[in-house]
Amino acid sequence: MNFSSMEYFTILARERSFTKAAEQLHITQQSLSSHIAGLEKELGCQLLVRHIPLELTYAGEVFLRYADNFQDTQTAMLREFGDISQNQKGILRIGAAPTRGRVLLPRAIESFQKIFPEIRVELTEGANDSLCRLLQQGTLDLAVADFPETLPKIQLQQFYREEIVLMIRRSLFEEMFREKASECERQFRAGDFRALKECPLVLGSMEDIDGRIGYSVLKNAGIEQPKIRAVSHNVGMLMELCVQGTGACFCPEILIKSFQTEQQYREMMVFRLSDEASYWIKFGYRSESYQWSVINTFMSCARDGIDHSF
Repeated sequence: MNFSSMEYFTILARERSFTKAAEQLHITQQSLSSHIAGLEKELGCQLLVRHIPLELTYAGEVFLRYADNFQDTQTAMLREFGDISQNQKGILRIGAAPTRGRVLLPRAIESFQKIFPEIRVELTEGANDSLCRLLQQGTLDLAVADFPETLPKIQLQQFYREEIVLMIRRSLFEEMFREKASECERQFRAGDFRALKECPLVLGSMEDIDGRIGYSVLKNAGIEQPKIRAVSHNVGMLMELCVQGTGACFCPEILIKSFQTEQQYREMMVFRLSDEASYWIKFGYRSESYQWSVINTFMSCARDGIDHSF
């Protein structure tokens, strides 16, 4: 038995498909099948029920637990000896939401790779829940997300404070409120958003933090049937629609300038909400017997980048 066979089995167990697992491993299905058959012969147990999708037997579940532990130990060993020899190589797997990653990660990656040119950064985009799940599975080494207060087997560090604001194109604001525009602006800046019932909106879903905060603002303003023109999980798409004048949107303030030219930015109106509209974006990484120095270095580069950019 070797580490490769364990890796093959863990990926197959995750994908539940010989086709998908073989593609990910860049080997043939026949070769993968031979490795699994060899494991079953060596262990004297059937590990898989071979129907679609694949199903693990009880023996397969037990072997997966051991294989995961062996792989974690092997990874920790290689990383620790890389730190000892100051010859760090390999892959750093990072996850972030698409819009947040686009804004925050490029500068961090540039700084990081000046320090560790032999480390390849592999990026995964996804929603918060997906990133948490991938991190716990060991598919990611580090994630940037709006994490819950605690997450089993995951360590969290604060990254930066993010705030959701209301953004609307000035021309749309004036078109909607006309002679009442000045009064409505004063109300909005005082935290009274009842006039939003007259305004078209582009909103995130309740599964997204911008969506949850947006709907909470509308509910507190007594708006039961808002004029929603578009809904999306992608806050970048909502911001683009807002810039075009399709509707007002709730979005992270830190992202606004990065999605607009200076001229577009001057054409937008931004209103702060309540204290409840801000929250910590955190780094999350697996609790390991050995903490890879590369992860700490990347977090430091990311913090430096945000300090210089925003």
